[in-house]
Amino acid sequence: MPGPYVIRGSVLLPEAELLWRFSRSSGPGGQHVNTSDSQVELRFDLARTESLPEVWKSRALERLAPRLVDGVIAVRASEHRSQWRNRETAATRLTSLLAEATAPPPRPRRATKIPRGINERRLREKKARSQTKRGRSGRDWG
Repeated sequence: MPGPYVIRGSVLLPEAELLWRFSRSSGPGGQHVNTSDSQVELRFDLARTESLPEVWKSRALERLAPRLVDGVIAVRASEHRSQWRNRETAATRLTSLLAEATAPPPRPRRATKIPRGINERRLREKKARSQTKRGRSGRDWG
């Protein structure tokens, strides 16, 4: 799955701006797992990239601030035994993270008035429920 990776629309992450690191996965496994470098760490320098539009970049820097270390975002993957599948997983994670962080903010909600009919129906139902519950009290039982 060599790059470039699509974030959204026509905006791509070029392979040249990604830094891959491989290490041994932790946890249980067989003979081979202790010798193969299957854990993948993918790093992307968000602060210095030229591949993102300036608006997207500022949005992502603001939203991902807690995850950034010196403007660099890191994603790890070690679920699979194969390094290739872990690479795919890490790349997918990074692109979806960036797509979410660069998305435009949602439109503000426009306040609307509750229609009179709905409010009246709610009050009628409350009154009926109140009558039902009042009828359950044991005052006039025998």
